[in-house]
Amino acid sequence: MEKYTMLMSAYGVGVGVDFKFHGLVANTLDAHRLIQYYQEEMGPEVADKIVNSLYEQYFTQEKHPSAPETLSKAATDAGIDKAKAEAFISDEYEGLQDTKMLIREQASNGVDAVPYVVLEGKRRDLTLEGAKEVEEYVKEMERLTKETK
Repeated sequence: MEKYTMLMSAYGVGVGVDFKFHGLVANTLDAHRLIQYYQEEMGPEVADKIVNSLYEQYFTQEKHPSAPETLSKAATDAGIDKAKAEAFISDEYEGLQDTKMLIREQASNGVDAVPYVVLEGKRRDLTLEGAKEVEEYVKEMERLTKETK
């Protein structure tokens, strides 16, 4: 873990992000529920804004990843009306079954790490699981490109 935090800290400094690693490690189901619900309701751009806010709050401010305040700020940062967001967040069952179904579906497909990237080629697909160096993604994309010529 020490190697990971040192590496991520170094990456962060390079792009102006001061990672902190003392936040609470907690269940993120409610965060996933929020992301999934608003992705379906308002599109992937809004979901991306929610994710970016959640990451910033967790990794730089050490906020609880599924606390109602954290989720509310992420939603409002994404342009969602605060009252609507808080009504959704407070209803712990809204969107829960859909989120759990999607998690089960991905688990049955063998996905158990993020990111999970599938590069589709003409002859075969390549799957990259977990955090990788940028160079590794480039290497695999170049390999698929060569195979398709």
